[in-house]
Amino acid sequence: LETISNSLSPSCCPYVVAATEYHLGLLKAKLAKYRAQLLEPSKSSAAKGEGFDVMKSGDARVALIGFPSVGKSTFLSLMTSTASEAASYEFTTLTCIPGVIEYKGANIQLLDLPGIIEGAAQGKGRGRQVIAVARTADVVIMMLDATKGEVQRALLEKELESVGIRLNKTKPNIYFKPKKGGGISFNSTVTLTQCSEKLVQLILHEYKIFNAEVLFREDCSPDEFIDVIVGNRVYMPCLYVYNKIDQISMEEVDRLARRPHSVVISCGMKLNLDYLLEKLWEYLALTCIYTKKRGQRPDFTDAIILRKGASVEHVCHRIHRSLASQFKYALVWGTSTKYSPQRVGLTHMMEHEDVIQIVKK
Repeated sequence: LETISNSLSPSCCPYVVAATEYHLGLLKAKLAKYRAQLLEPSKSSAAKGEGFDVMKSGDARVALIGFPSVGKSTFLSLMTSTASEAASYEFTTLTCIPGVIEYKGANIQLLDLPGIIEGAAQGKGRGRQVIAVARTADVVIMMLDATKGEVQRALLEKELESVGIRLNKTKPNIYFKPKKGGGISFNSTVTLTQCSEKLVQLILHEYKIFNAEVLFREDCSPDEFIDVIVGNRVYMPCLYVYNKIDQISMEEVDRLARRPHSVVISCGMKLNLDYLLEKLWEYLALTCIYTKKRGQRPDFTDAIILRKGASVEHVCHRIHRSLASQFKYALVWGTSTKYSPQRVGLTHMMEHEDVIQIVKK
């Protein structure tokens, strides 16, 4: 595909370019379809072995992904009370080892996954199990060896991309709904430069879809449209953590640190771990809410941890499932209010470190 697209020059006939773009879009759809079939696990019953994934617990889940011997187990041992075996040889960790980071009143589950290798998406080195666990995480920490340059990052991104994990990307703003009849209804609210109605129809026909409503709300590529059709893509934030910075020059450390979504650390010398925790909290987008009983001071020892954008109703459900039905009003102190305390209803949006007092009917 890259060879064909690179061979096109601006001097080519516009009809040839348009036809080639349609053909490329069709090839991308076929490629995505066949890759999905290739990566499906075999249905033959195999002997039952030791379980790989662990039960989800805590307020959030973070997965550590990286090549063997980049420092994942050392990082887990430093950040949690769990001791993960670390040695100078590859594949020291053979299964999923969980630990818990206690930070700002939240319990963050950290999973030390075995190192994955090139071809992990096809099942090499238990790669499928590792990637399957990574799909259940809220944030991925991609641990990289700072002494290896950019090679590891590109290979890992390629492996995760091929199994439908989209790192630091938002879901394409495309409305897509299959119908029982009426053909393909195509509309767009913006000017499209990468997709056209004909290309969209060709891609849908490749997936045996002949009746559907399609509305583009942003200028998306054919690949993003294919992701919407397939519907099983996971969009998650990722922190690229470069370990072993004590072994490279200051100029290289500065260059890596300035890259987007990147943090530089050294597990051996315990450098920059506090900043990594701050960035992790930011990427998890968690908020702490404190409760207060009438006539008493707020309880700052036991916070309610919720996702950013949570309302008073979410707080009620977290305290007790029947509290929302008995809710009368709430008094809130904090940055989400115009004055403190403010009397609010169930739809009021809470912010970090707000204090709430709930009054029942």
